[in-house]
Amino acid sequence: MKKEKVIVGMSGGVDSSVTAALLLEKGYDVIGVTMQIWPDTKEERIAERAGCCSLAAVDDASKVANKLSIPYYVMNFKEIFGEKVIKYFINEYTEGKTPNPCIMCNKYIKFEALLNKAIAMGIDYVATGHYSRIEYDSNKKRYLLKKSVTSEKDQTYVLYNLTQDQLSRTLFPLGDYTKEEVRQLAKKYGLHVASKAESQEICFIEDNDYARFISENTDKEIKPGYFVDTKGNILGKHKGIIHYTVGQRKGLGIALGKPMYVVRIDVENNLVVLGDESEVFSKTLTANQVNLISVDKITDKMRVTAKIRYTAKEAPATIYPLEEGRVKVEFDYPQRAITPGQAVVFYDGDIVVGGGTIEYSSTGS
Repeated sequence: MKKEKVIVGMSGGVDSSVTAALLLEKGYDVIGVTMQIWPDTKEERIAERAGCCSLAAVDDASKVANKLSIPYYVMNFKEIFGEKVIKYFINEYTEGKTPNPCIMCNKYIKFEALLNKAIAMGIDYVATGHYSRIEYDSNKKRYLLKKSVTSEKDQTYVLYNLTQDQLSRTLFPLGDYTKEEVRQLAKKYGLHVASKAESQEICFIEDNDYARFISENTDKEIKPGYFVDTKGNILGKHKGIIHYTVGQRKGLGIALGKPMYVVRIDVENNLVVLGDESEVFSKTLTANQVNLISVDKITDKMRVTAKIRYTAKEAPATIYPLEEGRVKVEFDYPQRAITPGQAVVFYDGDIVVGGGTIEYSSTGS
């Protein structure tokens, strides 16, 4: 019987390395691939870091592939990554939003560009080291994206854009394991990355200084403007809207005698609106670019739990369908810092219903 082939996206970390080892053990024909996404001008600086797709990652991934005796390649995705992830990141910040580049990387790079390349090569599946699970529901005749068995590592929030076709061609073998179990497996397989630290920062910003990166890579002028309160009173000057995000308190560079928070960013008038903490909470948002997984469409109100950022806890809510594939989300109780540009993801128990991009909340737009 012919073995099924799978490309494993290898970042040089413990998760993707164990993913490759598990699939090999299960009898798949495994091919390791690291996606080259770093821009040429930054190669030397990025090479010194341990980001998920850095030059340093290639060395670790190559060693793991050699240990597992699997073929290994580096594939160039620089152009599409620059267009779909870096340009998006910069544009969102200059429009007063707070983007999530990992979501766009998953949507356009890992599960579109890499998957399309795999299909063109006659390969059956793409696999990554994400902590999540995929199951086929024969009654619904749909693939379901389900949470990892370990809630502290669950990564379904950044995977809500997956389509039925993509889910049918994707493998997530780590969804049934805890992080500690994965590290133990790495030791069992003799992988040198078993104790490697996780990468937390955005992979294409080597010093984690978003504002510097954006300023250096945009043609738009980053103009100083004014901080105002929610009544429009001028409180002081800001350095440019790219330096701020909804809910922020630290690093505002303004002393007002009491803690003040970014309530919203008024791009049109180049204003950063500040308020006290109570003014950062809201119960309602609208989202666009909605992708649904467990259902084909939403025709009536639906009870879910919803998550407004990767680190947020799910909260009970009702979603209502709007025109043009948008939804309104009403939470049972106010949520802190609902932020335009971030994703809102809907759950039914451990099943991902779908998600979208936050475009507006009652605290701002």
